[in-house]
Parts: sequence; structure tokens; C-alpha cells
Amino acid sequence: MTGNAILYPELSTKRLEILKDVVPGLSRVVVLWNAANPANASVWQATQAAAGALGLVLHAQDVRGAQDFEGAFARTVQAHPDALLVLDDALIAMHRQHIAEFATQEHLPSVFAARESVVAGGLMSYGPSLPALFRRAATYVDKILQGVKPADLPMEQPMKFEFVINLKTAKALGITIPPHLLVLADEMIR
Repeated sequence: MTGNAILYPELSTKRLEILKDVVPGLSRVVVLWNAANPANASVWQATQAAAGALGLVLHAQDVRGAQDFEGAFARTVQAHPDALLVLDDALIAMHRQHIAEFATQEHLPSVFAARESVVAGGLMSYGPSLPALFRRAATYVDKILQGVKPADLPMEQPMKFEFVINLKTAKALGITIPPHLLVLADEMIR
């Protein structure tokens, strides 16, 4: 096996820490995730472990198809969370605009894995730079086309991570982003 790792399970702690910095007194977090995606099982387990270490209570809202979002949103409102953590995958990415609008409407600070979700209106994201990963993948394809056996190529971890904040969304939520996070941000959407 070769290629680029995304490290989504390993980044759960960082995303929850960012939420704790933004939401004083954070205790309850809804996690929106696609439980039908087998790759998400390890991300969910890592997120549970991270929450336990940080003293947070998680409320899982799983979706398995487009038809599940409205029910998950209704259950999220009933849970009265302090924030929303969104575990990324293809299904979630297809509905990122809807998720971001819901979070803003319900005044839920949110953190995502991908910059694109913040561009769509989410509050924050922290994750590997997808353009950087795609460029690295292209070098792998080039090496394989030149005759290198895939088994001889190492699995690579991301080298570049992006922390993105949507200041328009922060304003709409009535949130002041702490200065130390503003300094760390790779991009601020105004």
C-alpha cells in the first residue's frame, strides 16, 4: 500500500481543542458524521477518546444518506450542544453548504476538516492542505508511470496543515475569536 494519509483520526483532538478555545465553558459537542463509511469508524473512535481526555460529552448524529440530514439537525437542536464538530467524507462534503447554514442558524460554533466547508459558511476548519496532498499524489503517479513499483514507495503523511477561520460567520454567531487563534490562522475569510 502506498499514497498519502489524511490523518483525520489523529486531528480530532486538535479540532476539539480549537472549539474549547473559541467556546468558553464548552462541555457538549454534537458530532455529525457518516456512519455508513467504514473509514469513519476510526475517526469516531479517536474523537471519542479525545473528548474524554478533554472532559467533553459527545452526542453523535450520524447520517447515511442525504435523507438523514434533517433528522440529524432536529436531534442536534434537541441535544442543546455548545458546538458542532463535523467529520468529513464525500457525503458530508456534498452537503457542506447545508450543514454550515444549519450551524449558523442555530448559533452553533462549528469546526470542519476542510477549508471548503469554511468557504461555504462554516466557522473553522483544521486539516491537511488538500492541494498539497494532490500535488504529492501527482509525484507518486509520475514515479509509478516511470516504472517504480508502488510497493517501493512509502506511505506519506501530510506536511502542510491549514487552519481557516470565517470571520463573517464568527460575527453572525456573536463570537470573538481569541487573538492567539487569529495569529495561527492560515487564512481568514472576511
